[in-house]
Amino acid sequence: MLRAMGSILEVNDLRVMRGRTTILKNINWHVARGEHWVILGANGSGKTSLLKALTGYLSPTAGGFALLGRRYGTCDWRDLRFQIGVVTSAFTASIPPSERALDTVISGKYAQLDLWHRIAPGDRAAARRLLRASGLLALADREWAYLSQGERQRVLIARALMAKPRLLILDEPCAGLDPVARENFLLFIEKLARRPRGRTPALVLVTHHVEEIMPAFTHALLLRAGEVHAAGPRALMITAKNLSAIFGAPLRVGRSGGRLRLASRPA
Repeated sequence: MLRAMGSILEVNDLRVMRGRTTILKNINWHVARGEHWVILGANGSGKTSLLKALTGYLSPTAGGFALLGRRYGTCDWRDLRFQIGVVTSAFTASIPPSERALDTVISGKYAQLDLWHRIAPGDRAAARRLLRASGLLALADREWAYLSQGERQRVLIARALMAKPRLLILDEPCAGLDPVARENFLLFIEKLARRPRGRTPALVLVTHHVEEIMPAFTHALLLRAGEVHAAGPRALMITAKNLSAIFGAPLRVGRSGGRLRLASRPA
């Protein structure tokens, strides 16, 4: 049962098993309006499996989850999935090299890769507004093949926003970016997160790099071996003790100007 009318996402005792293997075990997680979360964990901790479950590509074995008060299994998740925007590099290979950035953005409204849907009046204007907000309006007619990796990630965010989602998942969006492009992209994410409430969805950043956690992210979900190690306000979660536990090595956390950095310490 949802905790409050302010809930965006509610995950209750979610368990996913395939054969005798437990992929996710008793996941409990609550995202309220106005919160921006980071999901942090080592490779194999369950981050990708949790995303697949939330987007309907991995069916729960037990427990469940609800988005905007509508519970998975009791409604058509294909329709509700429009309320979840996803930005992942996995989309890159499915976008035609000759597709213009403007058309890639429009495709998000129709949950398509390789736009073929007949577009509605106003789609192009809406897509241009999103490209302008992303700082990419000058590249609206540039083909996908000629966009840099950082430009592609911004186009994919504009694409996800085209459907006006209530939840936007950024799945390791900095993978493949050089240091300068990564920093510029993270500053863009910070700006997006700080737009007035009601103009931006709840953000969920999936990463294993604490350096990518911008100040606007308010909460953290820490995963370890398919289970929740800790979840709550970021300042209480991102500690040397917690990070050492989820990454399986002695670590220390530094802070400077609202940014984080991680370093190893002697065992």
